[in-house]
Amino acid sequence: MTDVPKNSATPETADHGLSRFFRNQTFHFQTLRALNDIAANGADLNEVLTAISAIPDGNTDAWFDAFSGLAIRTEDRIAACADPLSKGYAWLRAHNYWRTAEFLLRPDDARRKTTWTREVSAFDNGLKLAGIAHERFTIPYGTGRLRGIFYPGPDGWQEKPLIVLVGGYDSTLEELYFVLVKAAHDRGYGVLTYEGPGQGGVLREYGLTFTPEWEKPTSAILDYFETTHFRPEKTILIGMSMGGYLAPRAAAFDSRITGVVAYDVLFDMGSIADRYAALAQNPAAAKNPDLVWAVDNACWTLGVSTLPEAVAAIRPYTLKDVAAKITADVLILVGEHDHFIPASQAEDFKKACTAARSVETVTFDTLSGGAEHCQLGAQTLWHAAFFSWVIRRFN
Repeated sequence: MTDVPKNSATPETADHGLSRFFRNQTFHFQTLRALNDIAANGADLNEVLTAISAIPDGNTDAWFDAFSGLAIRTEDRIAACADPLSKGYAWLRAHNYWRTAEFLLRPDDARRKTTWTREVSAFDNGLKLAGIAHERFTIPYGTGRLRGIFYPGPDGWQEKPLIVLVGGYDSTLEELYFVLVKAAHDRGYGVLTYEGPGQGGVLREYGLTFTPEWEKPTSAILDYFETTHFRPEKTILIGMSMGGYLAPRAAAFDSRITGVVAYDVLFDMGSIADRYAALAQNPAAAKNPDLVWAVDNACWTLGVSTLPEAVAAIRPYTLKDVAAKITADVLILVGEHDHFIPASQAEDFKKACTAARSVETVTFDTLSGGAEHCQLGAQTLWHAAFFSWVIRRFN
């Protein structure tokens, strides 16, 4: 088991002062998230900067108005455009702006349904007009259906590992295209993306909530792919954000997963829930958008009604008792100043992976630009680390 040296400067020499779009962490981070899609034609810099210039710090209604307005303006310009590729990219940007607008709405907000419909429609229009090869599918699961999109790679992709990508606590199936699919396609890989219970359309359309037994939806997705396509010789499963728990959990119970990536690390979610519960004891926290959003989303995605119920429901989301079952190669990504997950969980996870073929940890520091959760704002850094690891371990 090896450690890869940290990127850029060491923590001892790094300047930890960060430029920010907002004082509020959630507003700042979600702005980075919108900008992160630029590399995959899902955003434009000044469109986003112009939108956020109209948002008072912490005002969630202004957030929705600014980004929904941006989405509408982006769509309205498409009819006058003669170039199909430009039209496709505009639809992809509109999708991202609708997704960003919806993000901070309360789960029961009436605007969510219309916004969700428009963001999915914009995404599909974008893929079609941009000529991006893909296969949408749904498969039965419990009382609902799981959603997935497969993106075949260029000629020869079948000879490379199949990359499978799943999101986390608040991601959507469509968003995953911008996270990795274009970058993987540029390097010759095919990518299978999917949603499980508690995520995106599976939650919104079928009401299925999270399960700690993530091997079950993952197995269903891999079974579907094997039935409709083929069984890959090598399969690499990446879990984004909360997926840093979900993907390793699935790998612990499914030997078809030959490589697993915690993007970023999430060894124990219960300790994080305890931190939020402690913050909620402060009466002033009731108006903090960070805490309001986190609690609302927890209750919605876990199918509970109160913060104590959410904390109890989150406790089983730990790799403590299952990490030793992982036999795949493991890559752990860490943001030095991740505001969700303590960097110390990377070492906890590494020590617990006693049966893994290999374990590598890559930590991104402040000066590298990748110190945020999931390296938002520095997507090319984690792509470089990931594809280098794939070449070393699987090619």
